[in-house]
Amino acid sequence: MDMTGEYQIAAPRAAVWQALNDPDVLRACIPGCEELEMTSDTTMTAKVVQKIGPVKAKFAGEVELVNIIVEESYTIQGEGKGGVAGFAKGGADVRLTDGDGHTLLTYEAQATVGGKLARLGSRLINSTAKKLADKFFENFHDHLGGKDARDEVAGDAETAEKA
Repeated sequence: MDMTGEYQIAAPRAAVWQALNDPDVLRACIPGCEELEMTSDTTMTAKVVQKIGPVKAKFAGEVELVNIIVEESYTIQGEGKGGVAGFAKGGADVRLTDGDGHTLLTYEAQATVGGKLARLGSRLINSTAKKLADKFFENFHDHLGGKDARDEVAGDAETAEKA
C-alpha cells in the first residue's frame, strides 16, 4: 500500500518540527496510542490499539528516524506486531516547507501488512489507513493551536494500492 498526503498546519516550521519529535505530542495525536517512549534520539517504542474491520489488535513496535535534516525532513521506518492479527511494517518520508502563514507538511508512505490483516482486503486496509492518517493530522494541527483555522485542503490525501 502506498499513501501520500499534504497538510497545512497553522504554526511555524520550527514548532511543527519540534512537535513531530516530541513523544508526548505524538502519543496524544496518534489514534489508539497507549504508550510511546523515546529509547534514543532517533528511536521510539510504541503500543497502539486499532480496530480494522472485524479485527482488533494491540500492536507493539519500534520506529526509527533516519535521513534527518533538522526542521526540513526525515524518514520514519518501523514495524509493529499485533499477535494473531498479524503485523504491519513500512516507512514514510516527511517533508516540511514554509507556506504563507503556515507550514506545509507532505508525506509519502509505504506499508505492508500480514496475517489476518492481509486477508481483510486492500480497500478496507487503505480506507482505514487514510482515516487514521487524517485523524492524526487533525489532532496534530489542533494540538498546535489550529482548531479554529483548520484548512479544509489539509485532508486531501490520496491512497493507492501498490501491486
